[in-house]
Amino acid sequence: MAKYLIKRIGQSLLTLFIILTVVFIMVRQMPIDGYFENIDKLDEAVIKATLDNMGLNDPILVQLKDFFLDLLQGDLGTSARYSQGVPITKIVAEKAPISIILGVLSMAVSLILGIPLGAAMARSKNKFWDKFGTLFIVLINAVPAAVYYIYIQSYGTSLVNMIMHLIQGEEAAKIGMLFDQTRWVTWILPVFSMSLGNIAYYAMWLRRYMVDEMNKDYVRLARAKGVDSKKITMRHVFRNAFVPMIQYIPTSLLYTVGGSIYIESLYSIPGMGGLLVEVIQRQDNPMVQAIVMIYSCIGIVGMLLGDILMAVIDPRISLTRKEGAR
Repeated sequence: MAKYLIKRIGQSLLTLFIILTVVFIMVRQMPIDGYFENIDKLDEAVIKATLDNMGLNDPILVQLKDFFLDLLQGDLGTSARYSQGVPITKIVAEKAPISIILGVLSMAVSLILGIPLGAAMARSKNKFWDKFGTLFIVLINAVPAAVYYIYIQSYGTSLVNMIMHLIQGEEAAKIGMLFDQTRWVTWILPVFSMSLGNIAYYAMWLRRYMVDEMNKDYVRLARAKGVDSKKITMRHVFRNAFVPMIQYIPTSLLYTVGGSIYIESLYSIPGMGGLLVEVIQRQDNPMVQAIVMIYSCIGIVGMLLGDILMAVIDPRISLTRKEGAR
């Protein structure tokens, strides 16, 4: 296990290094407008002096070395246009908690609804829940996310407002206190929208793994011995089918964060997703570079955690064997 972890961490660091290098070089190919506010009003001498001060006129390898040295010290640079001169770490520290809460809530909803749906589909093969789940999965995968996001926002807002009118003001206030100064009702549609893709994802794969397990010899033997069908499903089939899904749960966090880019812009949520859209529109190159780097770290760490969790939950899996590695 220790040998595998060292190997995977090394691979993850190498992958991260390559991604950061590529992103760094790509950002450096963008117009220098992204480093200035009102560049049209600046003299050539001022522009050159500023670029020299930022090290942007140095050879690319020197810039790359300085970038990684600053990164190791926790310095992501300063914003050039979004909030000129403000450290990027400070801006991210204000925005990240909002996206984290949104992502965690949507992941929780995905697990709470997706796993039972997948189990119900496997148990009622070719019956109501299986057909219902299949239809849901096909729709979610066939229809572009942006389409049903807008549809949910358009029609869901009226439905939520109607439900809120049925709740007594005092009770609504008590619930609202859980979310500090933000009205809890404003989280319903964004969280629900972000969770739909993962609900379909979990349901589809859990159904597949459970159906595969149900066709194995140990299940047939248990049934032949008269073991209760529900006990077989929950104690053996579900547990064994859930193990390979573990590796996808952390990775799906990246898809959730990716979905938040559109959702936060759609609902005007001041999180990391909306921030990325805004800094791209403003061509704030240092901010774009920093946020892309953060998302890359989330994806790589998620994949690493997926493998580790799978090994911890099922010690029978030997990750150090060549045939067991992905």
